[in-house]
Amino acid sequence: GFLLSDIDMISILGAVIAGIFICGDFDNKTINDAISNGSSRATVIVSKAIVFCFAIAFILLPYAIATGIALSTGCNFSMGALSVGFLHLLTSDAGTAFSASEILKLLAVMLTLMIVYASQLSVSVLLAFVLKKPVLVVAIYYGLTILCAQLMALRGSSTMFDRIFACTPFGGNYTFVTLSSGTGDILKAISVSLVFMIVMLAAAYCAFRKSEIK
Repeated sequence: GFLLSDIDMISILGAVIAGIFICGDFDNKTINDAISNGSSRATVIVSKAIVFCFAIAFILLPYAIATGIALSTGCNFSMGALSVGFLHLLTSDAGTAFSASEILKLLAVMLTLMIVYASQLSVSVLLAFVLKKPVLVVAIYYGLTILCAQLMALRGSSTMFDRIFACTPFGGNYTFVTLSSGTGDILKAISVSLVFMIVMLAAAYCAFRKSEIK
């Protein structure tokens, strides 16, 4: 039940958390007070991003645990050809007999998926610092996820498009990593996601630095 449409639920919950956690702190002057007390804007952004990532990991933990338990049963599951993330992992690796090394790789794959999701949701952190309105953050971010889902259908139509899209956590095959994925693929998913997250935080800093704190 609750595993269905995991990416939609995570997108909505993540954007809501960013909206409430960051925009709310603008409304109640918590961020203003932190700046007034000598905290740099970079420090504020990084601290918010760290807490936000932990919150996303907490949301994703039940999905990871449920996926691990389901896979350990050895049963076969079919979540559809369009499943992504943990659903795709559950579909692709169902029925696998796990050895110690495969359990470690499964943990690595799950951690990778968490990093990819957190990187995707870092866009909502940027939106929160720019817009300061929770409703706008949720609406725009969810619209972006729908757009990116449509753009994935264009993969293979242009080499240039594929290269550019693969530089974001929304592109490539980063939400499709499984136990069959090579170490290089997993490392690429992590590195692209971390670099993208840094870029989003840098953009948030640039926008926040130019904004007035009243």
